[in-house]
Amino acid sequence: MNVVSVKQINKNYAKNKALDDISFEVKSGELFGIIGPDGAGKTTLFRILTTLLLPDSGQASVVDLDVVKDFQEIRNHVGYMPGRFSLYQDLTVEENLNFFATVFNTTIEENYHLIEDIYKQIEPFKDRRAGALSGGMKQKLALSCALIHKPSVLFLDEPTTGVDPVSRKEFWEMLKRLQKQGIAILVSTPYMDEATLCDRIALITEGKILKIETPENIIKQFDNILWAVQSSDMHTLLNDVRSNKNVLTCFAFGESLHVTIANENYAMAELKKFLEEKGHKEVHIEAIEATIEDCFMDLGNDVKTAEV
Repeated sequence: MNVVSVKQINKNYAKNKALDDISFEVKSGELFGIIGPDGAGKTTLFRILTTLLLPDSGQASVVDLDVVKDFQEIRNHVGYMPGRFSLYQDLTVEENLNFFATVFNTTIEENYHLIEDIYKQIEPFKDRRAGALSGGMKQKLALSCALIHKPSVLFLDEPTTGVDPVSRKEFWEMLKRLQKQGIAILVSTPYMDEATLCDRIALITEGKILKIETPENIIKQFDNILWAVQSSDMHTLLNDVRSNKNVLTCFAFGESLHVTIANENYAMAELKKFLEEKGHKEVHIEAIEATIEDCFMDLGNDVKTAEV
C-alpha cells in the first residue's frame, strides 16, 4: 500500500524552478531517502507534502488524502521534523512534549511506547530548557515531538545536519527501530553515505529527480570505468586530468580524484604518462568501486550533457 503518492509536482519561486515534474511513491513502512545537495528542492517538497506550501501544479496525496483539499486531516496523520530546530526554546523538554501531545489531543502516556527508546536518552534533562540542549539532544526532542501523536508518515528534513558522528549513528538506529513499528519514514539528507541506510532513495538536484532505486541497484547500474587518481600536486591535478580527451568526468573526492574514462581501451599507464609529462610526480592510479556519490555525480553530469 502506498502512503505517499506524488505525481508531476511543480513549484516555482519567481523565475527559479524549485521542483520540476517530481513523481514518486512511498510504501507503508518504507524508509525512503531524498538525497541531494542544498538547494536541490528537498525542503520545498517536504513542505508541500506536509501541507505547509501549495504546489503550482501536479497532485500529491498522503495516506490517500489530497495535500490541497484535505490539508487539515493530513496534519493528524503526519509527523514533521524541519531542518531548523523549531520547538519552543524557552520551554523545558517535558513542557515541549506535553504541549505537542495536547495540540494533537493525546497524552505522553498514550503513545509513550513510540518514543520510549528516544525519550529515555533525554529524560534526565526533562527540566532543562530546550534552547540549552546540545545538538544531538535537540534532535531527539524534536523527533519525540513529531512522533507523540502516532503519525502514519514521518517527514524528517535533514535531521542529521550539524550533528556529531556518534549522534548521527544513534539517530539512524532509532529510525530503523521506528520503521519496525510500521511507520513510513521520508528522510532528506545531503550526506551521500546515509543513502545506503534507506530502503530506496531518490537522487535529486536542481529540482529534478535523477533516479529512484534501492542504493544497491543504483551502484550496480554504474557502468563507467572508475579510477582514483593522486599526485604530489593535487592543486593542479584536477585541471590537468580534465584536459585529457579520454576522461569523461573528474571530481575531487577527499584525498583523491575520482575519474571516469570515456575510452575503455585507455590504460592507467597512459594516463600516468600523460600526467608525468605535465610535471606531476608520485602519480598513483587505481581502479575503484563506485559509491552513491559517484553515481550521483555521474547522473547529474548526464542531465547537464543532455541539456546542452
